Amino acid sequence: MDFKSIIRDIPDFPQKGIIFRDITPLLANPQGITEIVRGFKTKFAELNIGTIDAIIGIESRGFIIGAPLAMALGCSFVPVRKPKKLPSAVFRVEYALEYGTDTLEMHCDAIAAGKRVIIIDDVIATGGTAAATAKLISQCGAELAGYGFLIELDFLNGRKALPEVPIVSLVNY
Repeated sequence: MDFKSIIRDIPDFPQKGIIFRDITPLLANPQGITEIVRGFKTKFAELNIGTIDAIIGIESRGFIIGAPLAMALGCSFVPVRKPKKLPSAVFRVEYALEYGTDTLEMHCDAIAAGKRVIIIDDVIATGGTAAATAKLISQCGAELAGYGFLIELDFLNGRKALPEVPIVSLVNY
């Protein structure tokens, strides 16, 4: 499936000069999620990264992609959420944005120490959210085995903000 031909470009969203890469047409395609999961599963297998115990999905589109990928890999799925969305004890990380800060949380008991995980999200831009999620993984003592992004915005160099682990991107702009 040619993902780029289905992903819609929205100019000047959320502000003038930005081209928003809208994945909703891809998700609406009856084979879209199946092909996304197949793409990740194939690329991670090619990297031979070993056993994966959990997929970590970043709110919210990382949930859409990560949950079916976890099913396909036969592992658990763990959501990383915005503050005050999780009902039990959480690990928390605050990270810098271009204008201000944001916070992510994950249940403290979501992943046991030593478990191997892959972080999944729809887009990597500057890498801040993905890097912050890696800090949550280290707080619980799990091992980050890799990242998966449906879209990578190469011109923003987000990879430079991430730990040195395998990174899979299915579409590059």
